[in-house]
Amino acid sequence: MRPLLLGVPWDAHSSFARGPALAPPAIRAALHSPSSNSAAEDEQDAVGVIEDRGDLALHDVTDVAAAIEAGAGEVVAAGGLPIFLGGDHAVTPPLVRAMHAQHGPLTILHIDAHPDLYDELDGNRASHACPFARILEAGLATRLVQVGIRTMNAHQRAQATRFGVETIPMHAGFAAALAAVRTLAGPLYVSLDLDAMDPSAVPGINHPEPGGFTVREVISLLGAIPPRALRGADVVELNPLHDWRDFTARVAAKLVKELVRVGRA
Repeated sequence: MRPLLLGVPWDAHSSFARGPALAPPAIRAALHSPSSNSAAEDEQDAVGVIEDRGDLALHDVTDVAAAIEAGAGEVVAAGGLPIFLGGDHAVTPPLVRAMHAQHGPLTILHIDAHPDLYDELDGNRASHACPFARILEAGLATRLVQVGIRTMNAHQRAQATRFGVETIPMHAGFAAALAAVRTLAGPLYVSLDLDAMDPSAVPGINHPEPGGFTVREVISLLGAIPPRALRGADVVELNPLHDWRDFTARVAAKLVKELVRVGRA
């Protein structure tokens, strides 16, 4: 499928620090950096085949969620494989609503250190800690599989039970996560929070949580997605203000290239 790139520069619902709104241009710069080339690991051009739709204009917008849904909807309706660049994780519910309008209820693979299932955080139901509660209560997904999780608390465990979430905690091991990914069926949406990886690999994040995946493990998880299942994805929570030598942006760009590879498998 033709990959379609759309930036979603919004981070107003970050609970700790702002900065993810700056991520889309940083990821683009890494994608096109002469320090690497455009090939994915299938040895095929990944960057050159991307159709870049630019960034959504979200400043001075009254209803940002509606604007994200509408802008994403135009990209989804164009066909191909939409890859959205956040932004914090609060951008995911309107992106999933746009995907749902085209594909119906989705299977979602959520790769993250955090379950993001709070009913509310600090009184904010739109927080980047709440997106999957909003998605599931709206009936936008029939299956949610979470891998990399290592911050589950009692409230989020109750939420996972309430919604029937399949959570593969990090301590269950990489093999368990890989086995879960291999069971996924389309239409599949991947939501990839960069803090799923150990902070030693991704310094440019707001919520570093030790004990995460390696970059290679995340690439392997994406490679385990069954052929023709993937319909869209987001890559979120890069904060360029915290990055070092653009390492995290380069990881994000690498994962975008691998999503392109998966989309054409």
